[in-house]
Amino acid sequence: MRKTVLSLMSVATLALAGCNNASHPSQSTDSTAPASANTAAAAAPVPSQVSGTITLRAGTPAPSANATLVLNLADVSSTAVGSAPLASKTSPAGSFPQSFTLSFNPAEVKPGDLYVIQASLTDGDRKYTMPIQAPVLAKGSKNDGVAIELLAEQTPSEKILAEFAEAKAQIGGMKISHGTKLEASDSRGWQLFRQAGEVKYIREEVDYGDKGYTSTDYAYKDGKPWAIVQETKASRDGKPSAIDRAGWSDDGTLVLKQHQVGSDVQPLDPAVAATLRKQAVAILAMATGGKNK
Repeated sequence: MRKTVLSLMSVATLALAGCNNASHPSQSTDSTAPASANTAAAAAPVPSQVSGTITLRAGTPAPSANATLVLNLADVSSTAVGSAPLASKTSPAGSFPQSFTLSFNPAEVKPGDLYVIQASLTDGDRKYTMPIQAPVLAKGSKNDGVAIELLAEQTPSEKILAEFAEAKAQIGGMKISHGTKLEASDSRGWQLFRQAGEVKYIREEVDYGDKGYTSTDYAYKDGKPWAIVQETKASRDGKPSAIDRAGWSDDGTLVLKQHQVGSDVQPLDPAVAATLRKQAVAILAMATGGKNK
């Protein structure tokens, strides 16, 4: 009986020893796992190029054959202001969609800095820009298959035309006055529109008899003409044989200059634009009795 009890105690002791060993499994293996992960992350290679596709937003006018596309891989971190792009490429715009690749030296990439692809397209007066940024070389960012979308901005002339249309749409709510003048070579009549005591718009019609007829809309800012649209006709009820459009920026630069015959639009002669501006000044003085307001 005594030998049996001792044997049972020995078995219990061995079982407890086994449990103690199981409560501390592979301690050396656990301690080395984080170090291995950090080493793998540190060893992740920096790519030597970024690539993707450039498209035009739906409804955006296609650029002409003279357009130029500029791509930059830029560091936009606050500490990198004014620094040169990591990679740059300038080329004819070509057709869209199109693929691109920018190659660079991985050793020049600064860990923790923010890099983006900047794309700009210039076609004469028209510029195309990116409404959404394209970050790369950062955790969670794509370095290949980057999607870039370009959107056309209004040209300076389109901006003036849009503002002119807006001003024309508002004249119904303005204070209106009328006037006429009869001369040996023509007869004219006008409507003058004021807002807050300031002349904003004048519509003038001039009958030159057998020499034709003109209908002209003038828009003003601070007493100065900034946009003019003149229709030339054979008679008052005739269709326009030509439409001239002129508009000036705030600094007086002629930016809207169109001469349209039918559907054909050509650049307006600067001399003709200057004549239209003189007409705008003259009718303003005539319609306001020289007060210009």
